[in-house]
Amino acid sequence: MSSGGADEASVEDPAGVADPVVAGIAAGYAFAGQALDLGAVLRDGRCFPGAQVRIPLPMLNRHGLVAGATGTGKTKTLQLIAEQLSAHGVPVFLADVKGDLSGIARPGQPDARVEGRASEVGRQWTATGFPAEFLALGGLGHGVPVRATITSFGPLLLAKVLQLNRTQEQSLGLIFHYADTKGLELIDLKDLRAVVAFLTSAEGKAELKDIGGLSTATAGVILRALTAFEAQGMADFFGEPEFDTADLLRTAPDGRGIVSVLELPGVQDKPLLFSTFLMWLLADLFHDLPEIGDADRPRLVFFFDEAHLLFDEASKAFLDSITQTVRLIRSKGVGVFFVTQTPKDVPSDVLGQLGNRVQHALRAFTPEDQKALRATVQTFPKSSYDLEELLTGLGTGEAVVTVLGETGAPTPVAATRLRAPESLMGPLDAAELDAAVRGSALHGRYAQAVDRESAYEKLQRPPAEPQPPAARAEGARREEPSLVEQVVGSGMFRSLARSVGTQLGREITRSLFGTARRRR
Repeated sequence: MSSGGADEASVEDPAGVADPVVAGIAAGYAFAGQALDLGAVLRDGRCFPGAQVRIPLPMLNRHGLVAGATGTGKTKTLQLIAEQLSAHGVPVFLADVKGDLSGIARPGQPDARVEGRASEVGRQWTATGFPAEFLALGGLGHGVPVRATITSFGPLLLAKVLQLNRTQEQSLGLIFHYADTKGLELIDLKDLRAVVAFLTSAEGKAELKDIGGLSTATAGVILRALTAFEAQGMADFFGEPEFDTADLLRTAPDGRGIVSVLELPGVQDKPLLFSTFLMWLLADLFHDLPEIGDADRPRLVFFFDEAHLLFDEASKAFLDSITQTVRLIRSKGVGVFFVTQTPKDVPSDVLGQLGNRVQHALRAFTPEDQKALRATVQTFPKSSYDLEELLTGLGTGEAVVTVLGETGAPTPVAATRLRAPESLMGPLDAAELDAAVRGSALHGRYAQAVDRESAYEKLQRPPAEPQPPAARAEGARREEPSLVEQVVGSGMFRSLARSVGTQLGREITRSLFGTARRRR
């Protein structure tokens, strides 16, 4: 599993000083500032508790990857990192795809395996629960409902959810543009459907004539996609009150970061929806947070479990937007960790932005597996380990680690026996989870859906009776508002606009993903 062998002195020396390889690895992780403890160095099957493997706290906003085959311990690694971030006062967001991370709120159960692991890695284990909020997309599950309005979600993310092609995506963007300029708030699916139907009606066809129009065929595809989407029970994900992503940045009264756990088991069969919703959360944070540059700790660390689902069948525009968001959000103090099976699940442009790596074991049963293994090995810095052999021989709770050190340079590659999480390694029972949700400060704000007047209701109104020419002229002279008054008075501006510069009043400012910004 590694080149060279450890002599007898290195096995007896807990710091591994007698083994120059272990000593060199340990020196690479001996940081002066605050750091998270991952575990202890492994070499030739022996664990060296004096040679600790760590991640500098300021480097957690340089993003990361937790990868490995099913059953190798990725979820426990995610839980371990989240616990320590919370303890350092850093809020954490966890996507709980398998439904087994809610236990982070309760102290863990000591047993022989936990105590044995603590002894092996040279760290005391204390059963500890951490402050947590439990969320659920659209209320599908036990958590506080997380909703987004259609307008804030934007055409690019929505096109991915609806699996539209490039032409259809562009037409959807045109529909959003029209709704923005006319003050038609797109809150839920019925609003969008009403606008599409209007623009293909005899009355509405002329509205888009000068900017390309909307073909009946494309409108039909979009309407059918919306209908199918709603038939799957997805309507509840869009609406109000919209979730304010600033609520992910809170700390508990004792100073620990709150861990926001988004429950996702109920939407496992809808991967496009939940992966795109997670990207919306990240994009919304990107818009609202100011630049902070380098800081002593991140503002938030965001874990994207089952990350391959985000990239499957994604358009080039969508992938470009992800890459740019990941690249730029670092300077706003947000770290993003992608959790998946192999690095090849993540596009190379995104992978290149991930400075911290925790690679659990890989399986190599097929030629395709062998190819993925070799590709993974090539992404690591050179080391004394035979990584192809090592990565197929790691046990559960063991991983190959390399992170960015305090100077920004990669640390030595370290085979690591990881610490055990101190919170419960499993889900809370349903009654305990429901009680935690009802007691949440967020429950009163988001639990009850609201359906206010928006595009659907406005387009259902009968047209106003025509006035005589003289009355129209008099009314125009007496009541015609200025351009600014028209903009500020529109429902779209009041509810959604954070417009800038010369675009004020013409179109809601949109981001890399076409999402609209809300005023806090």
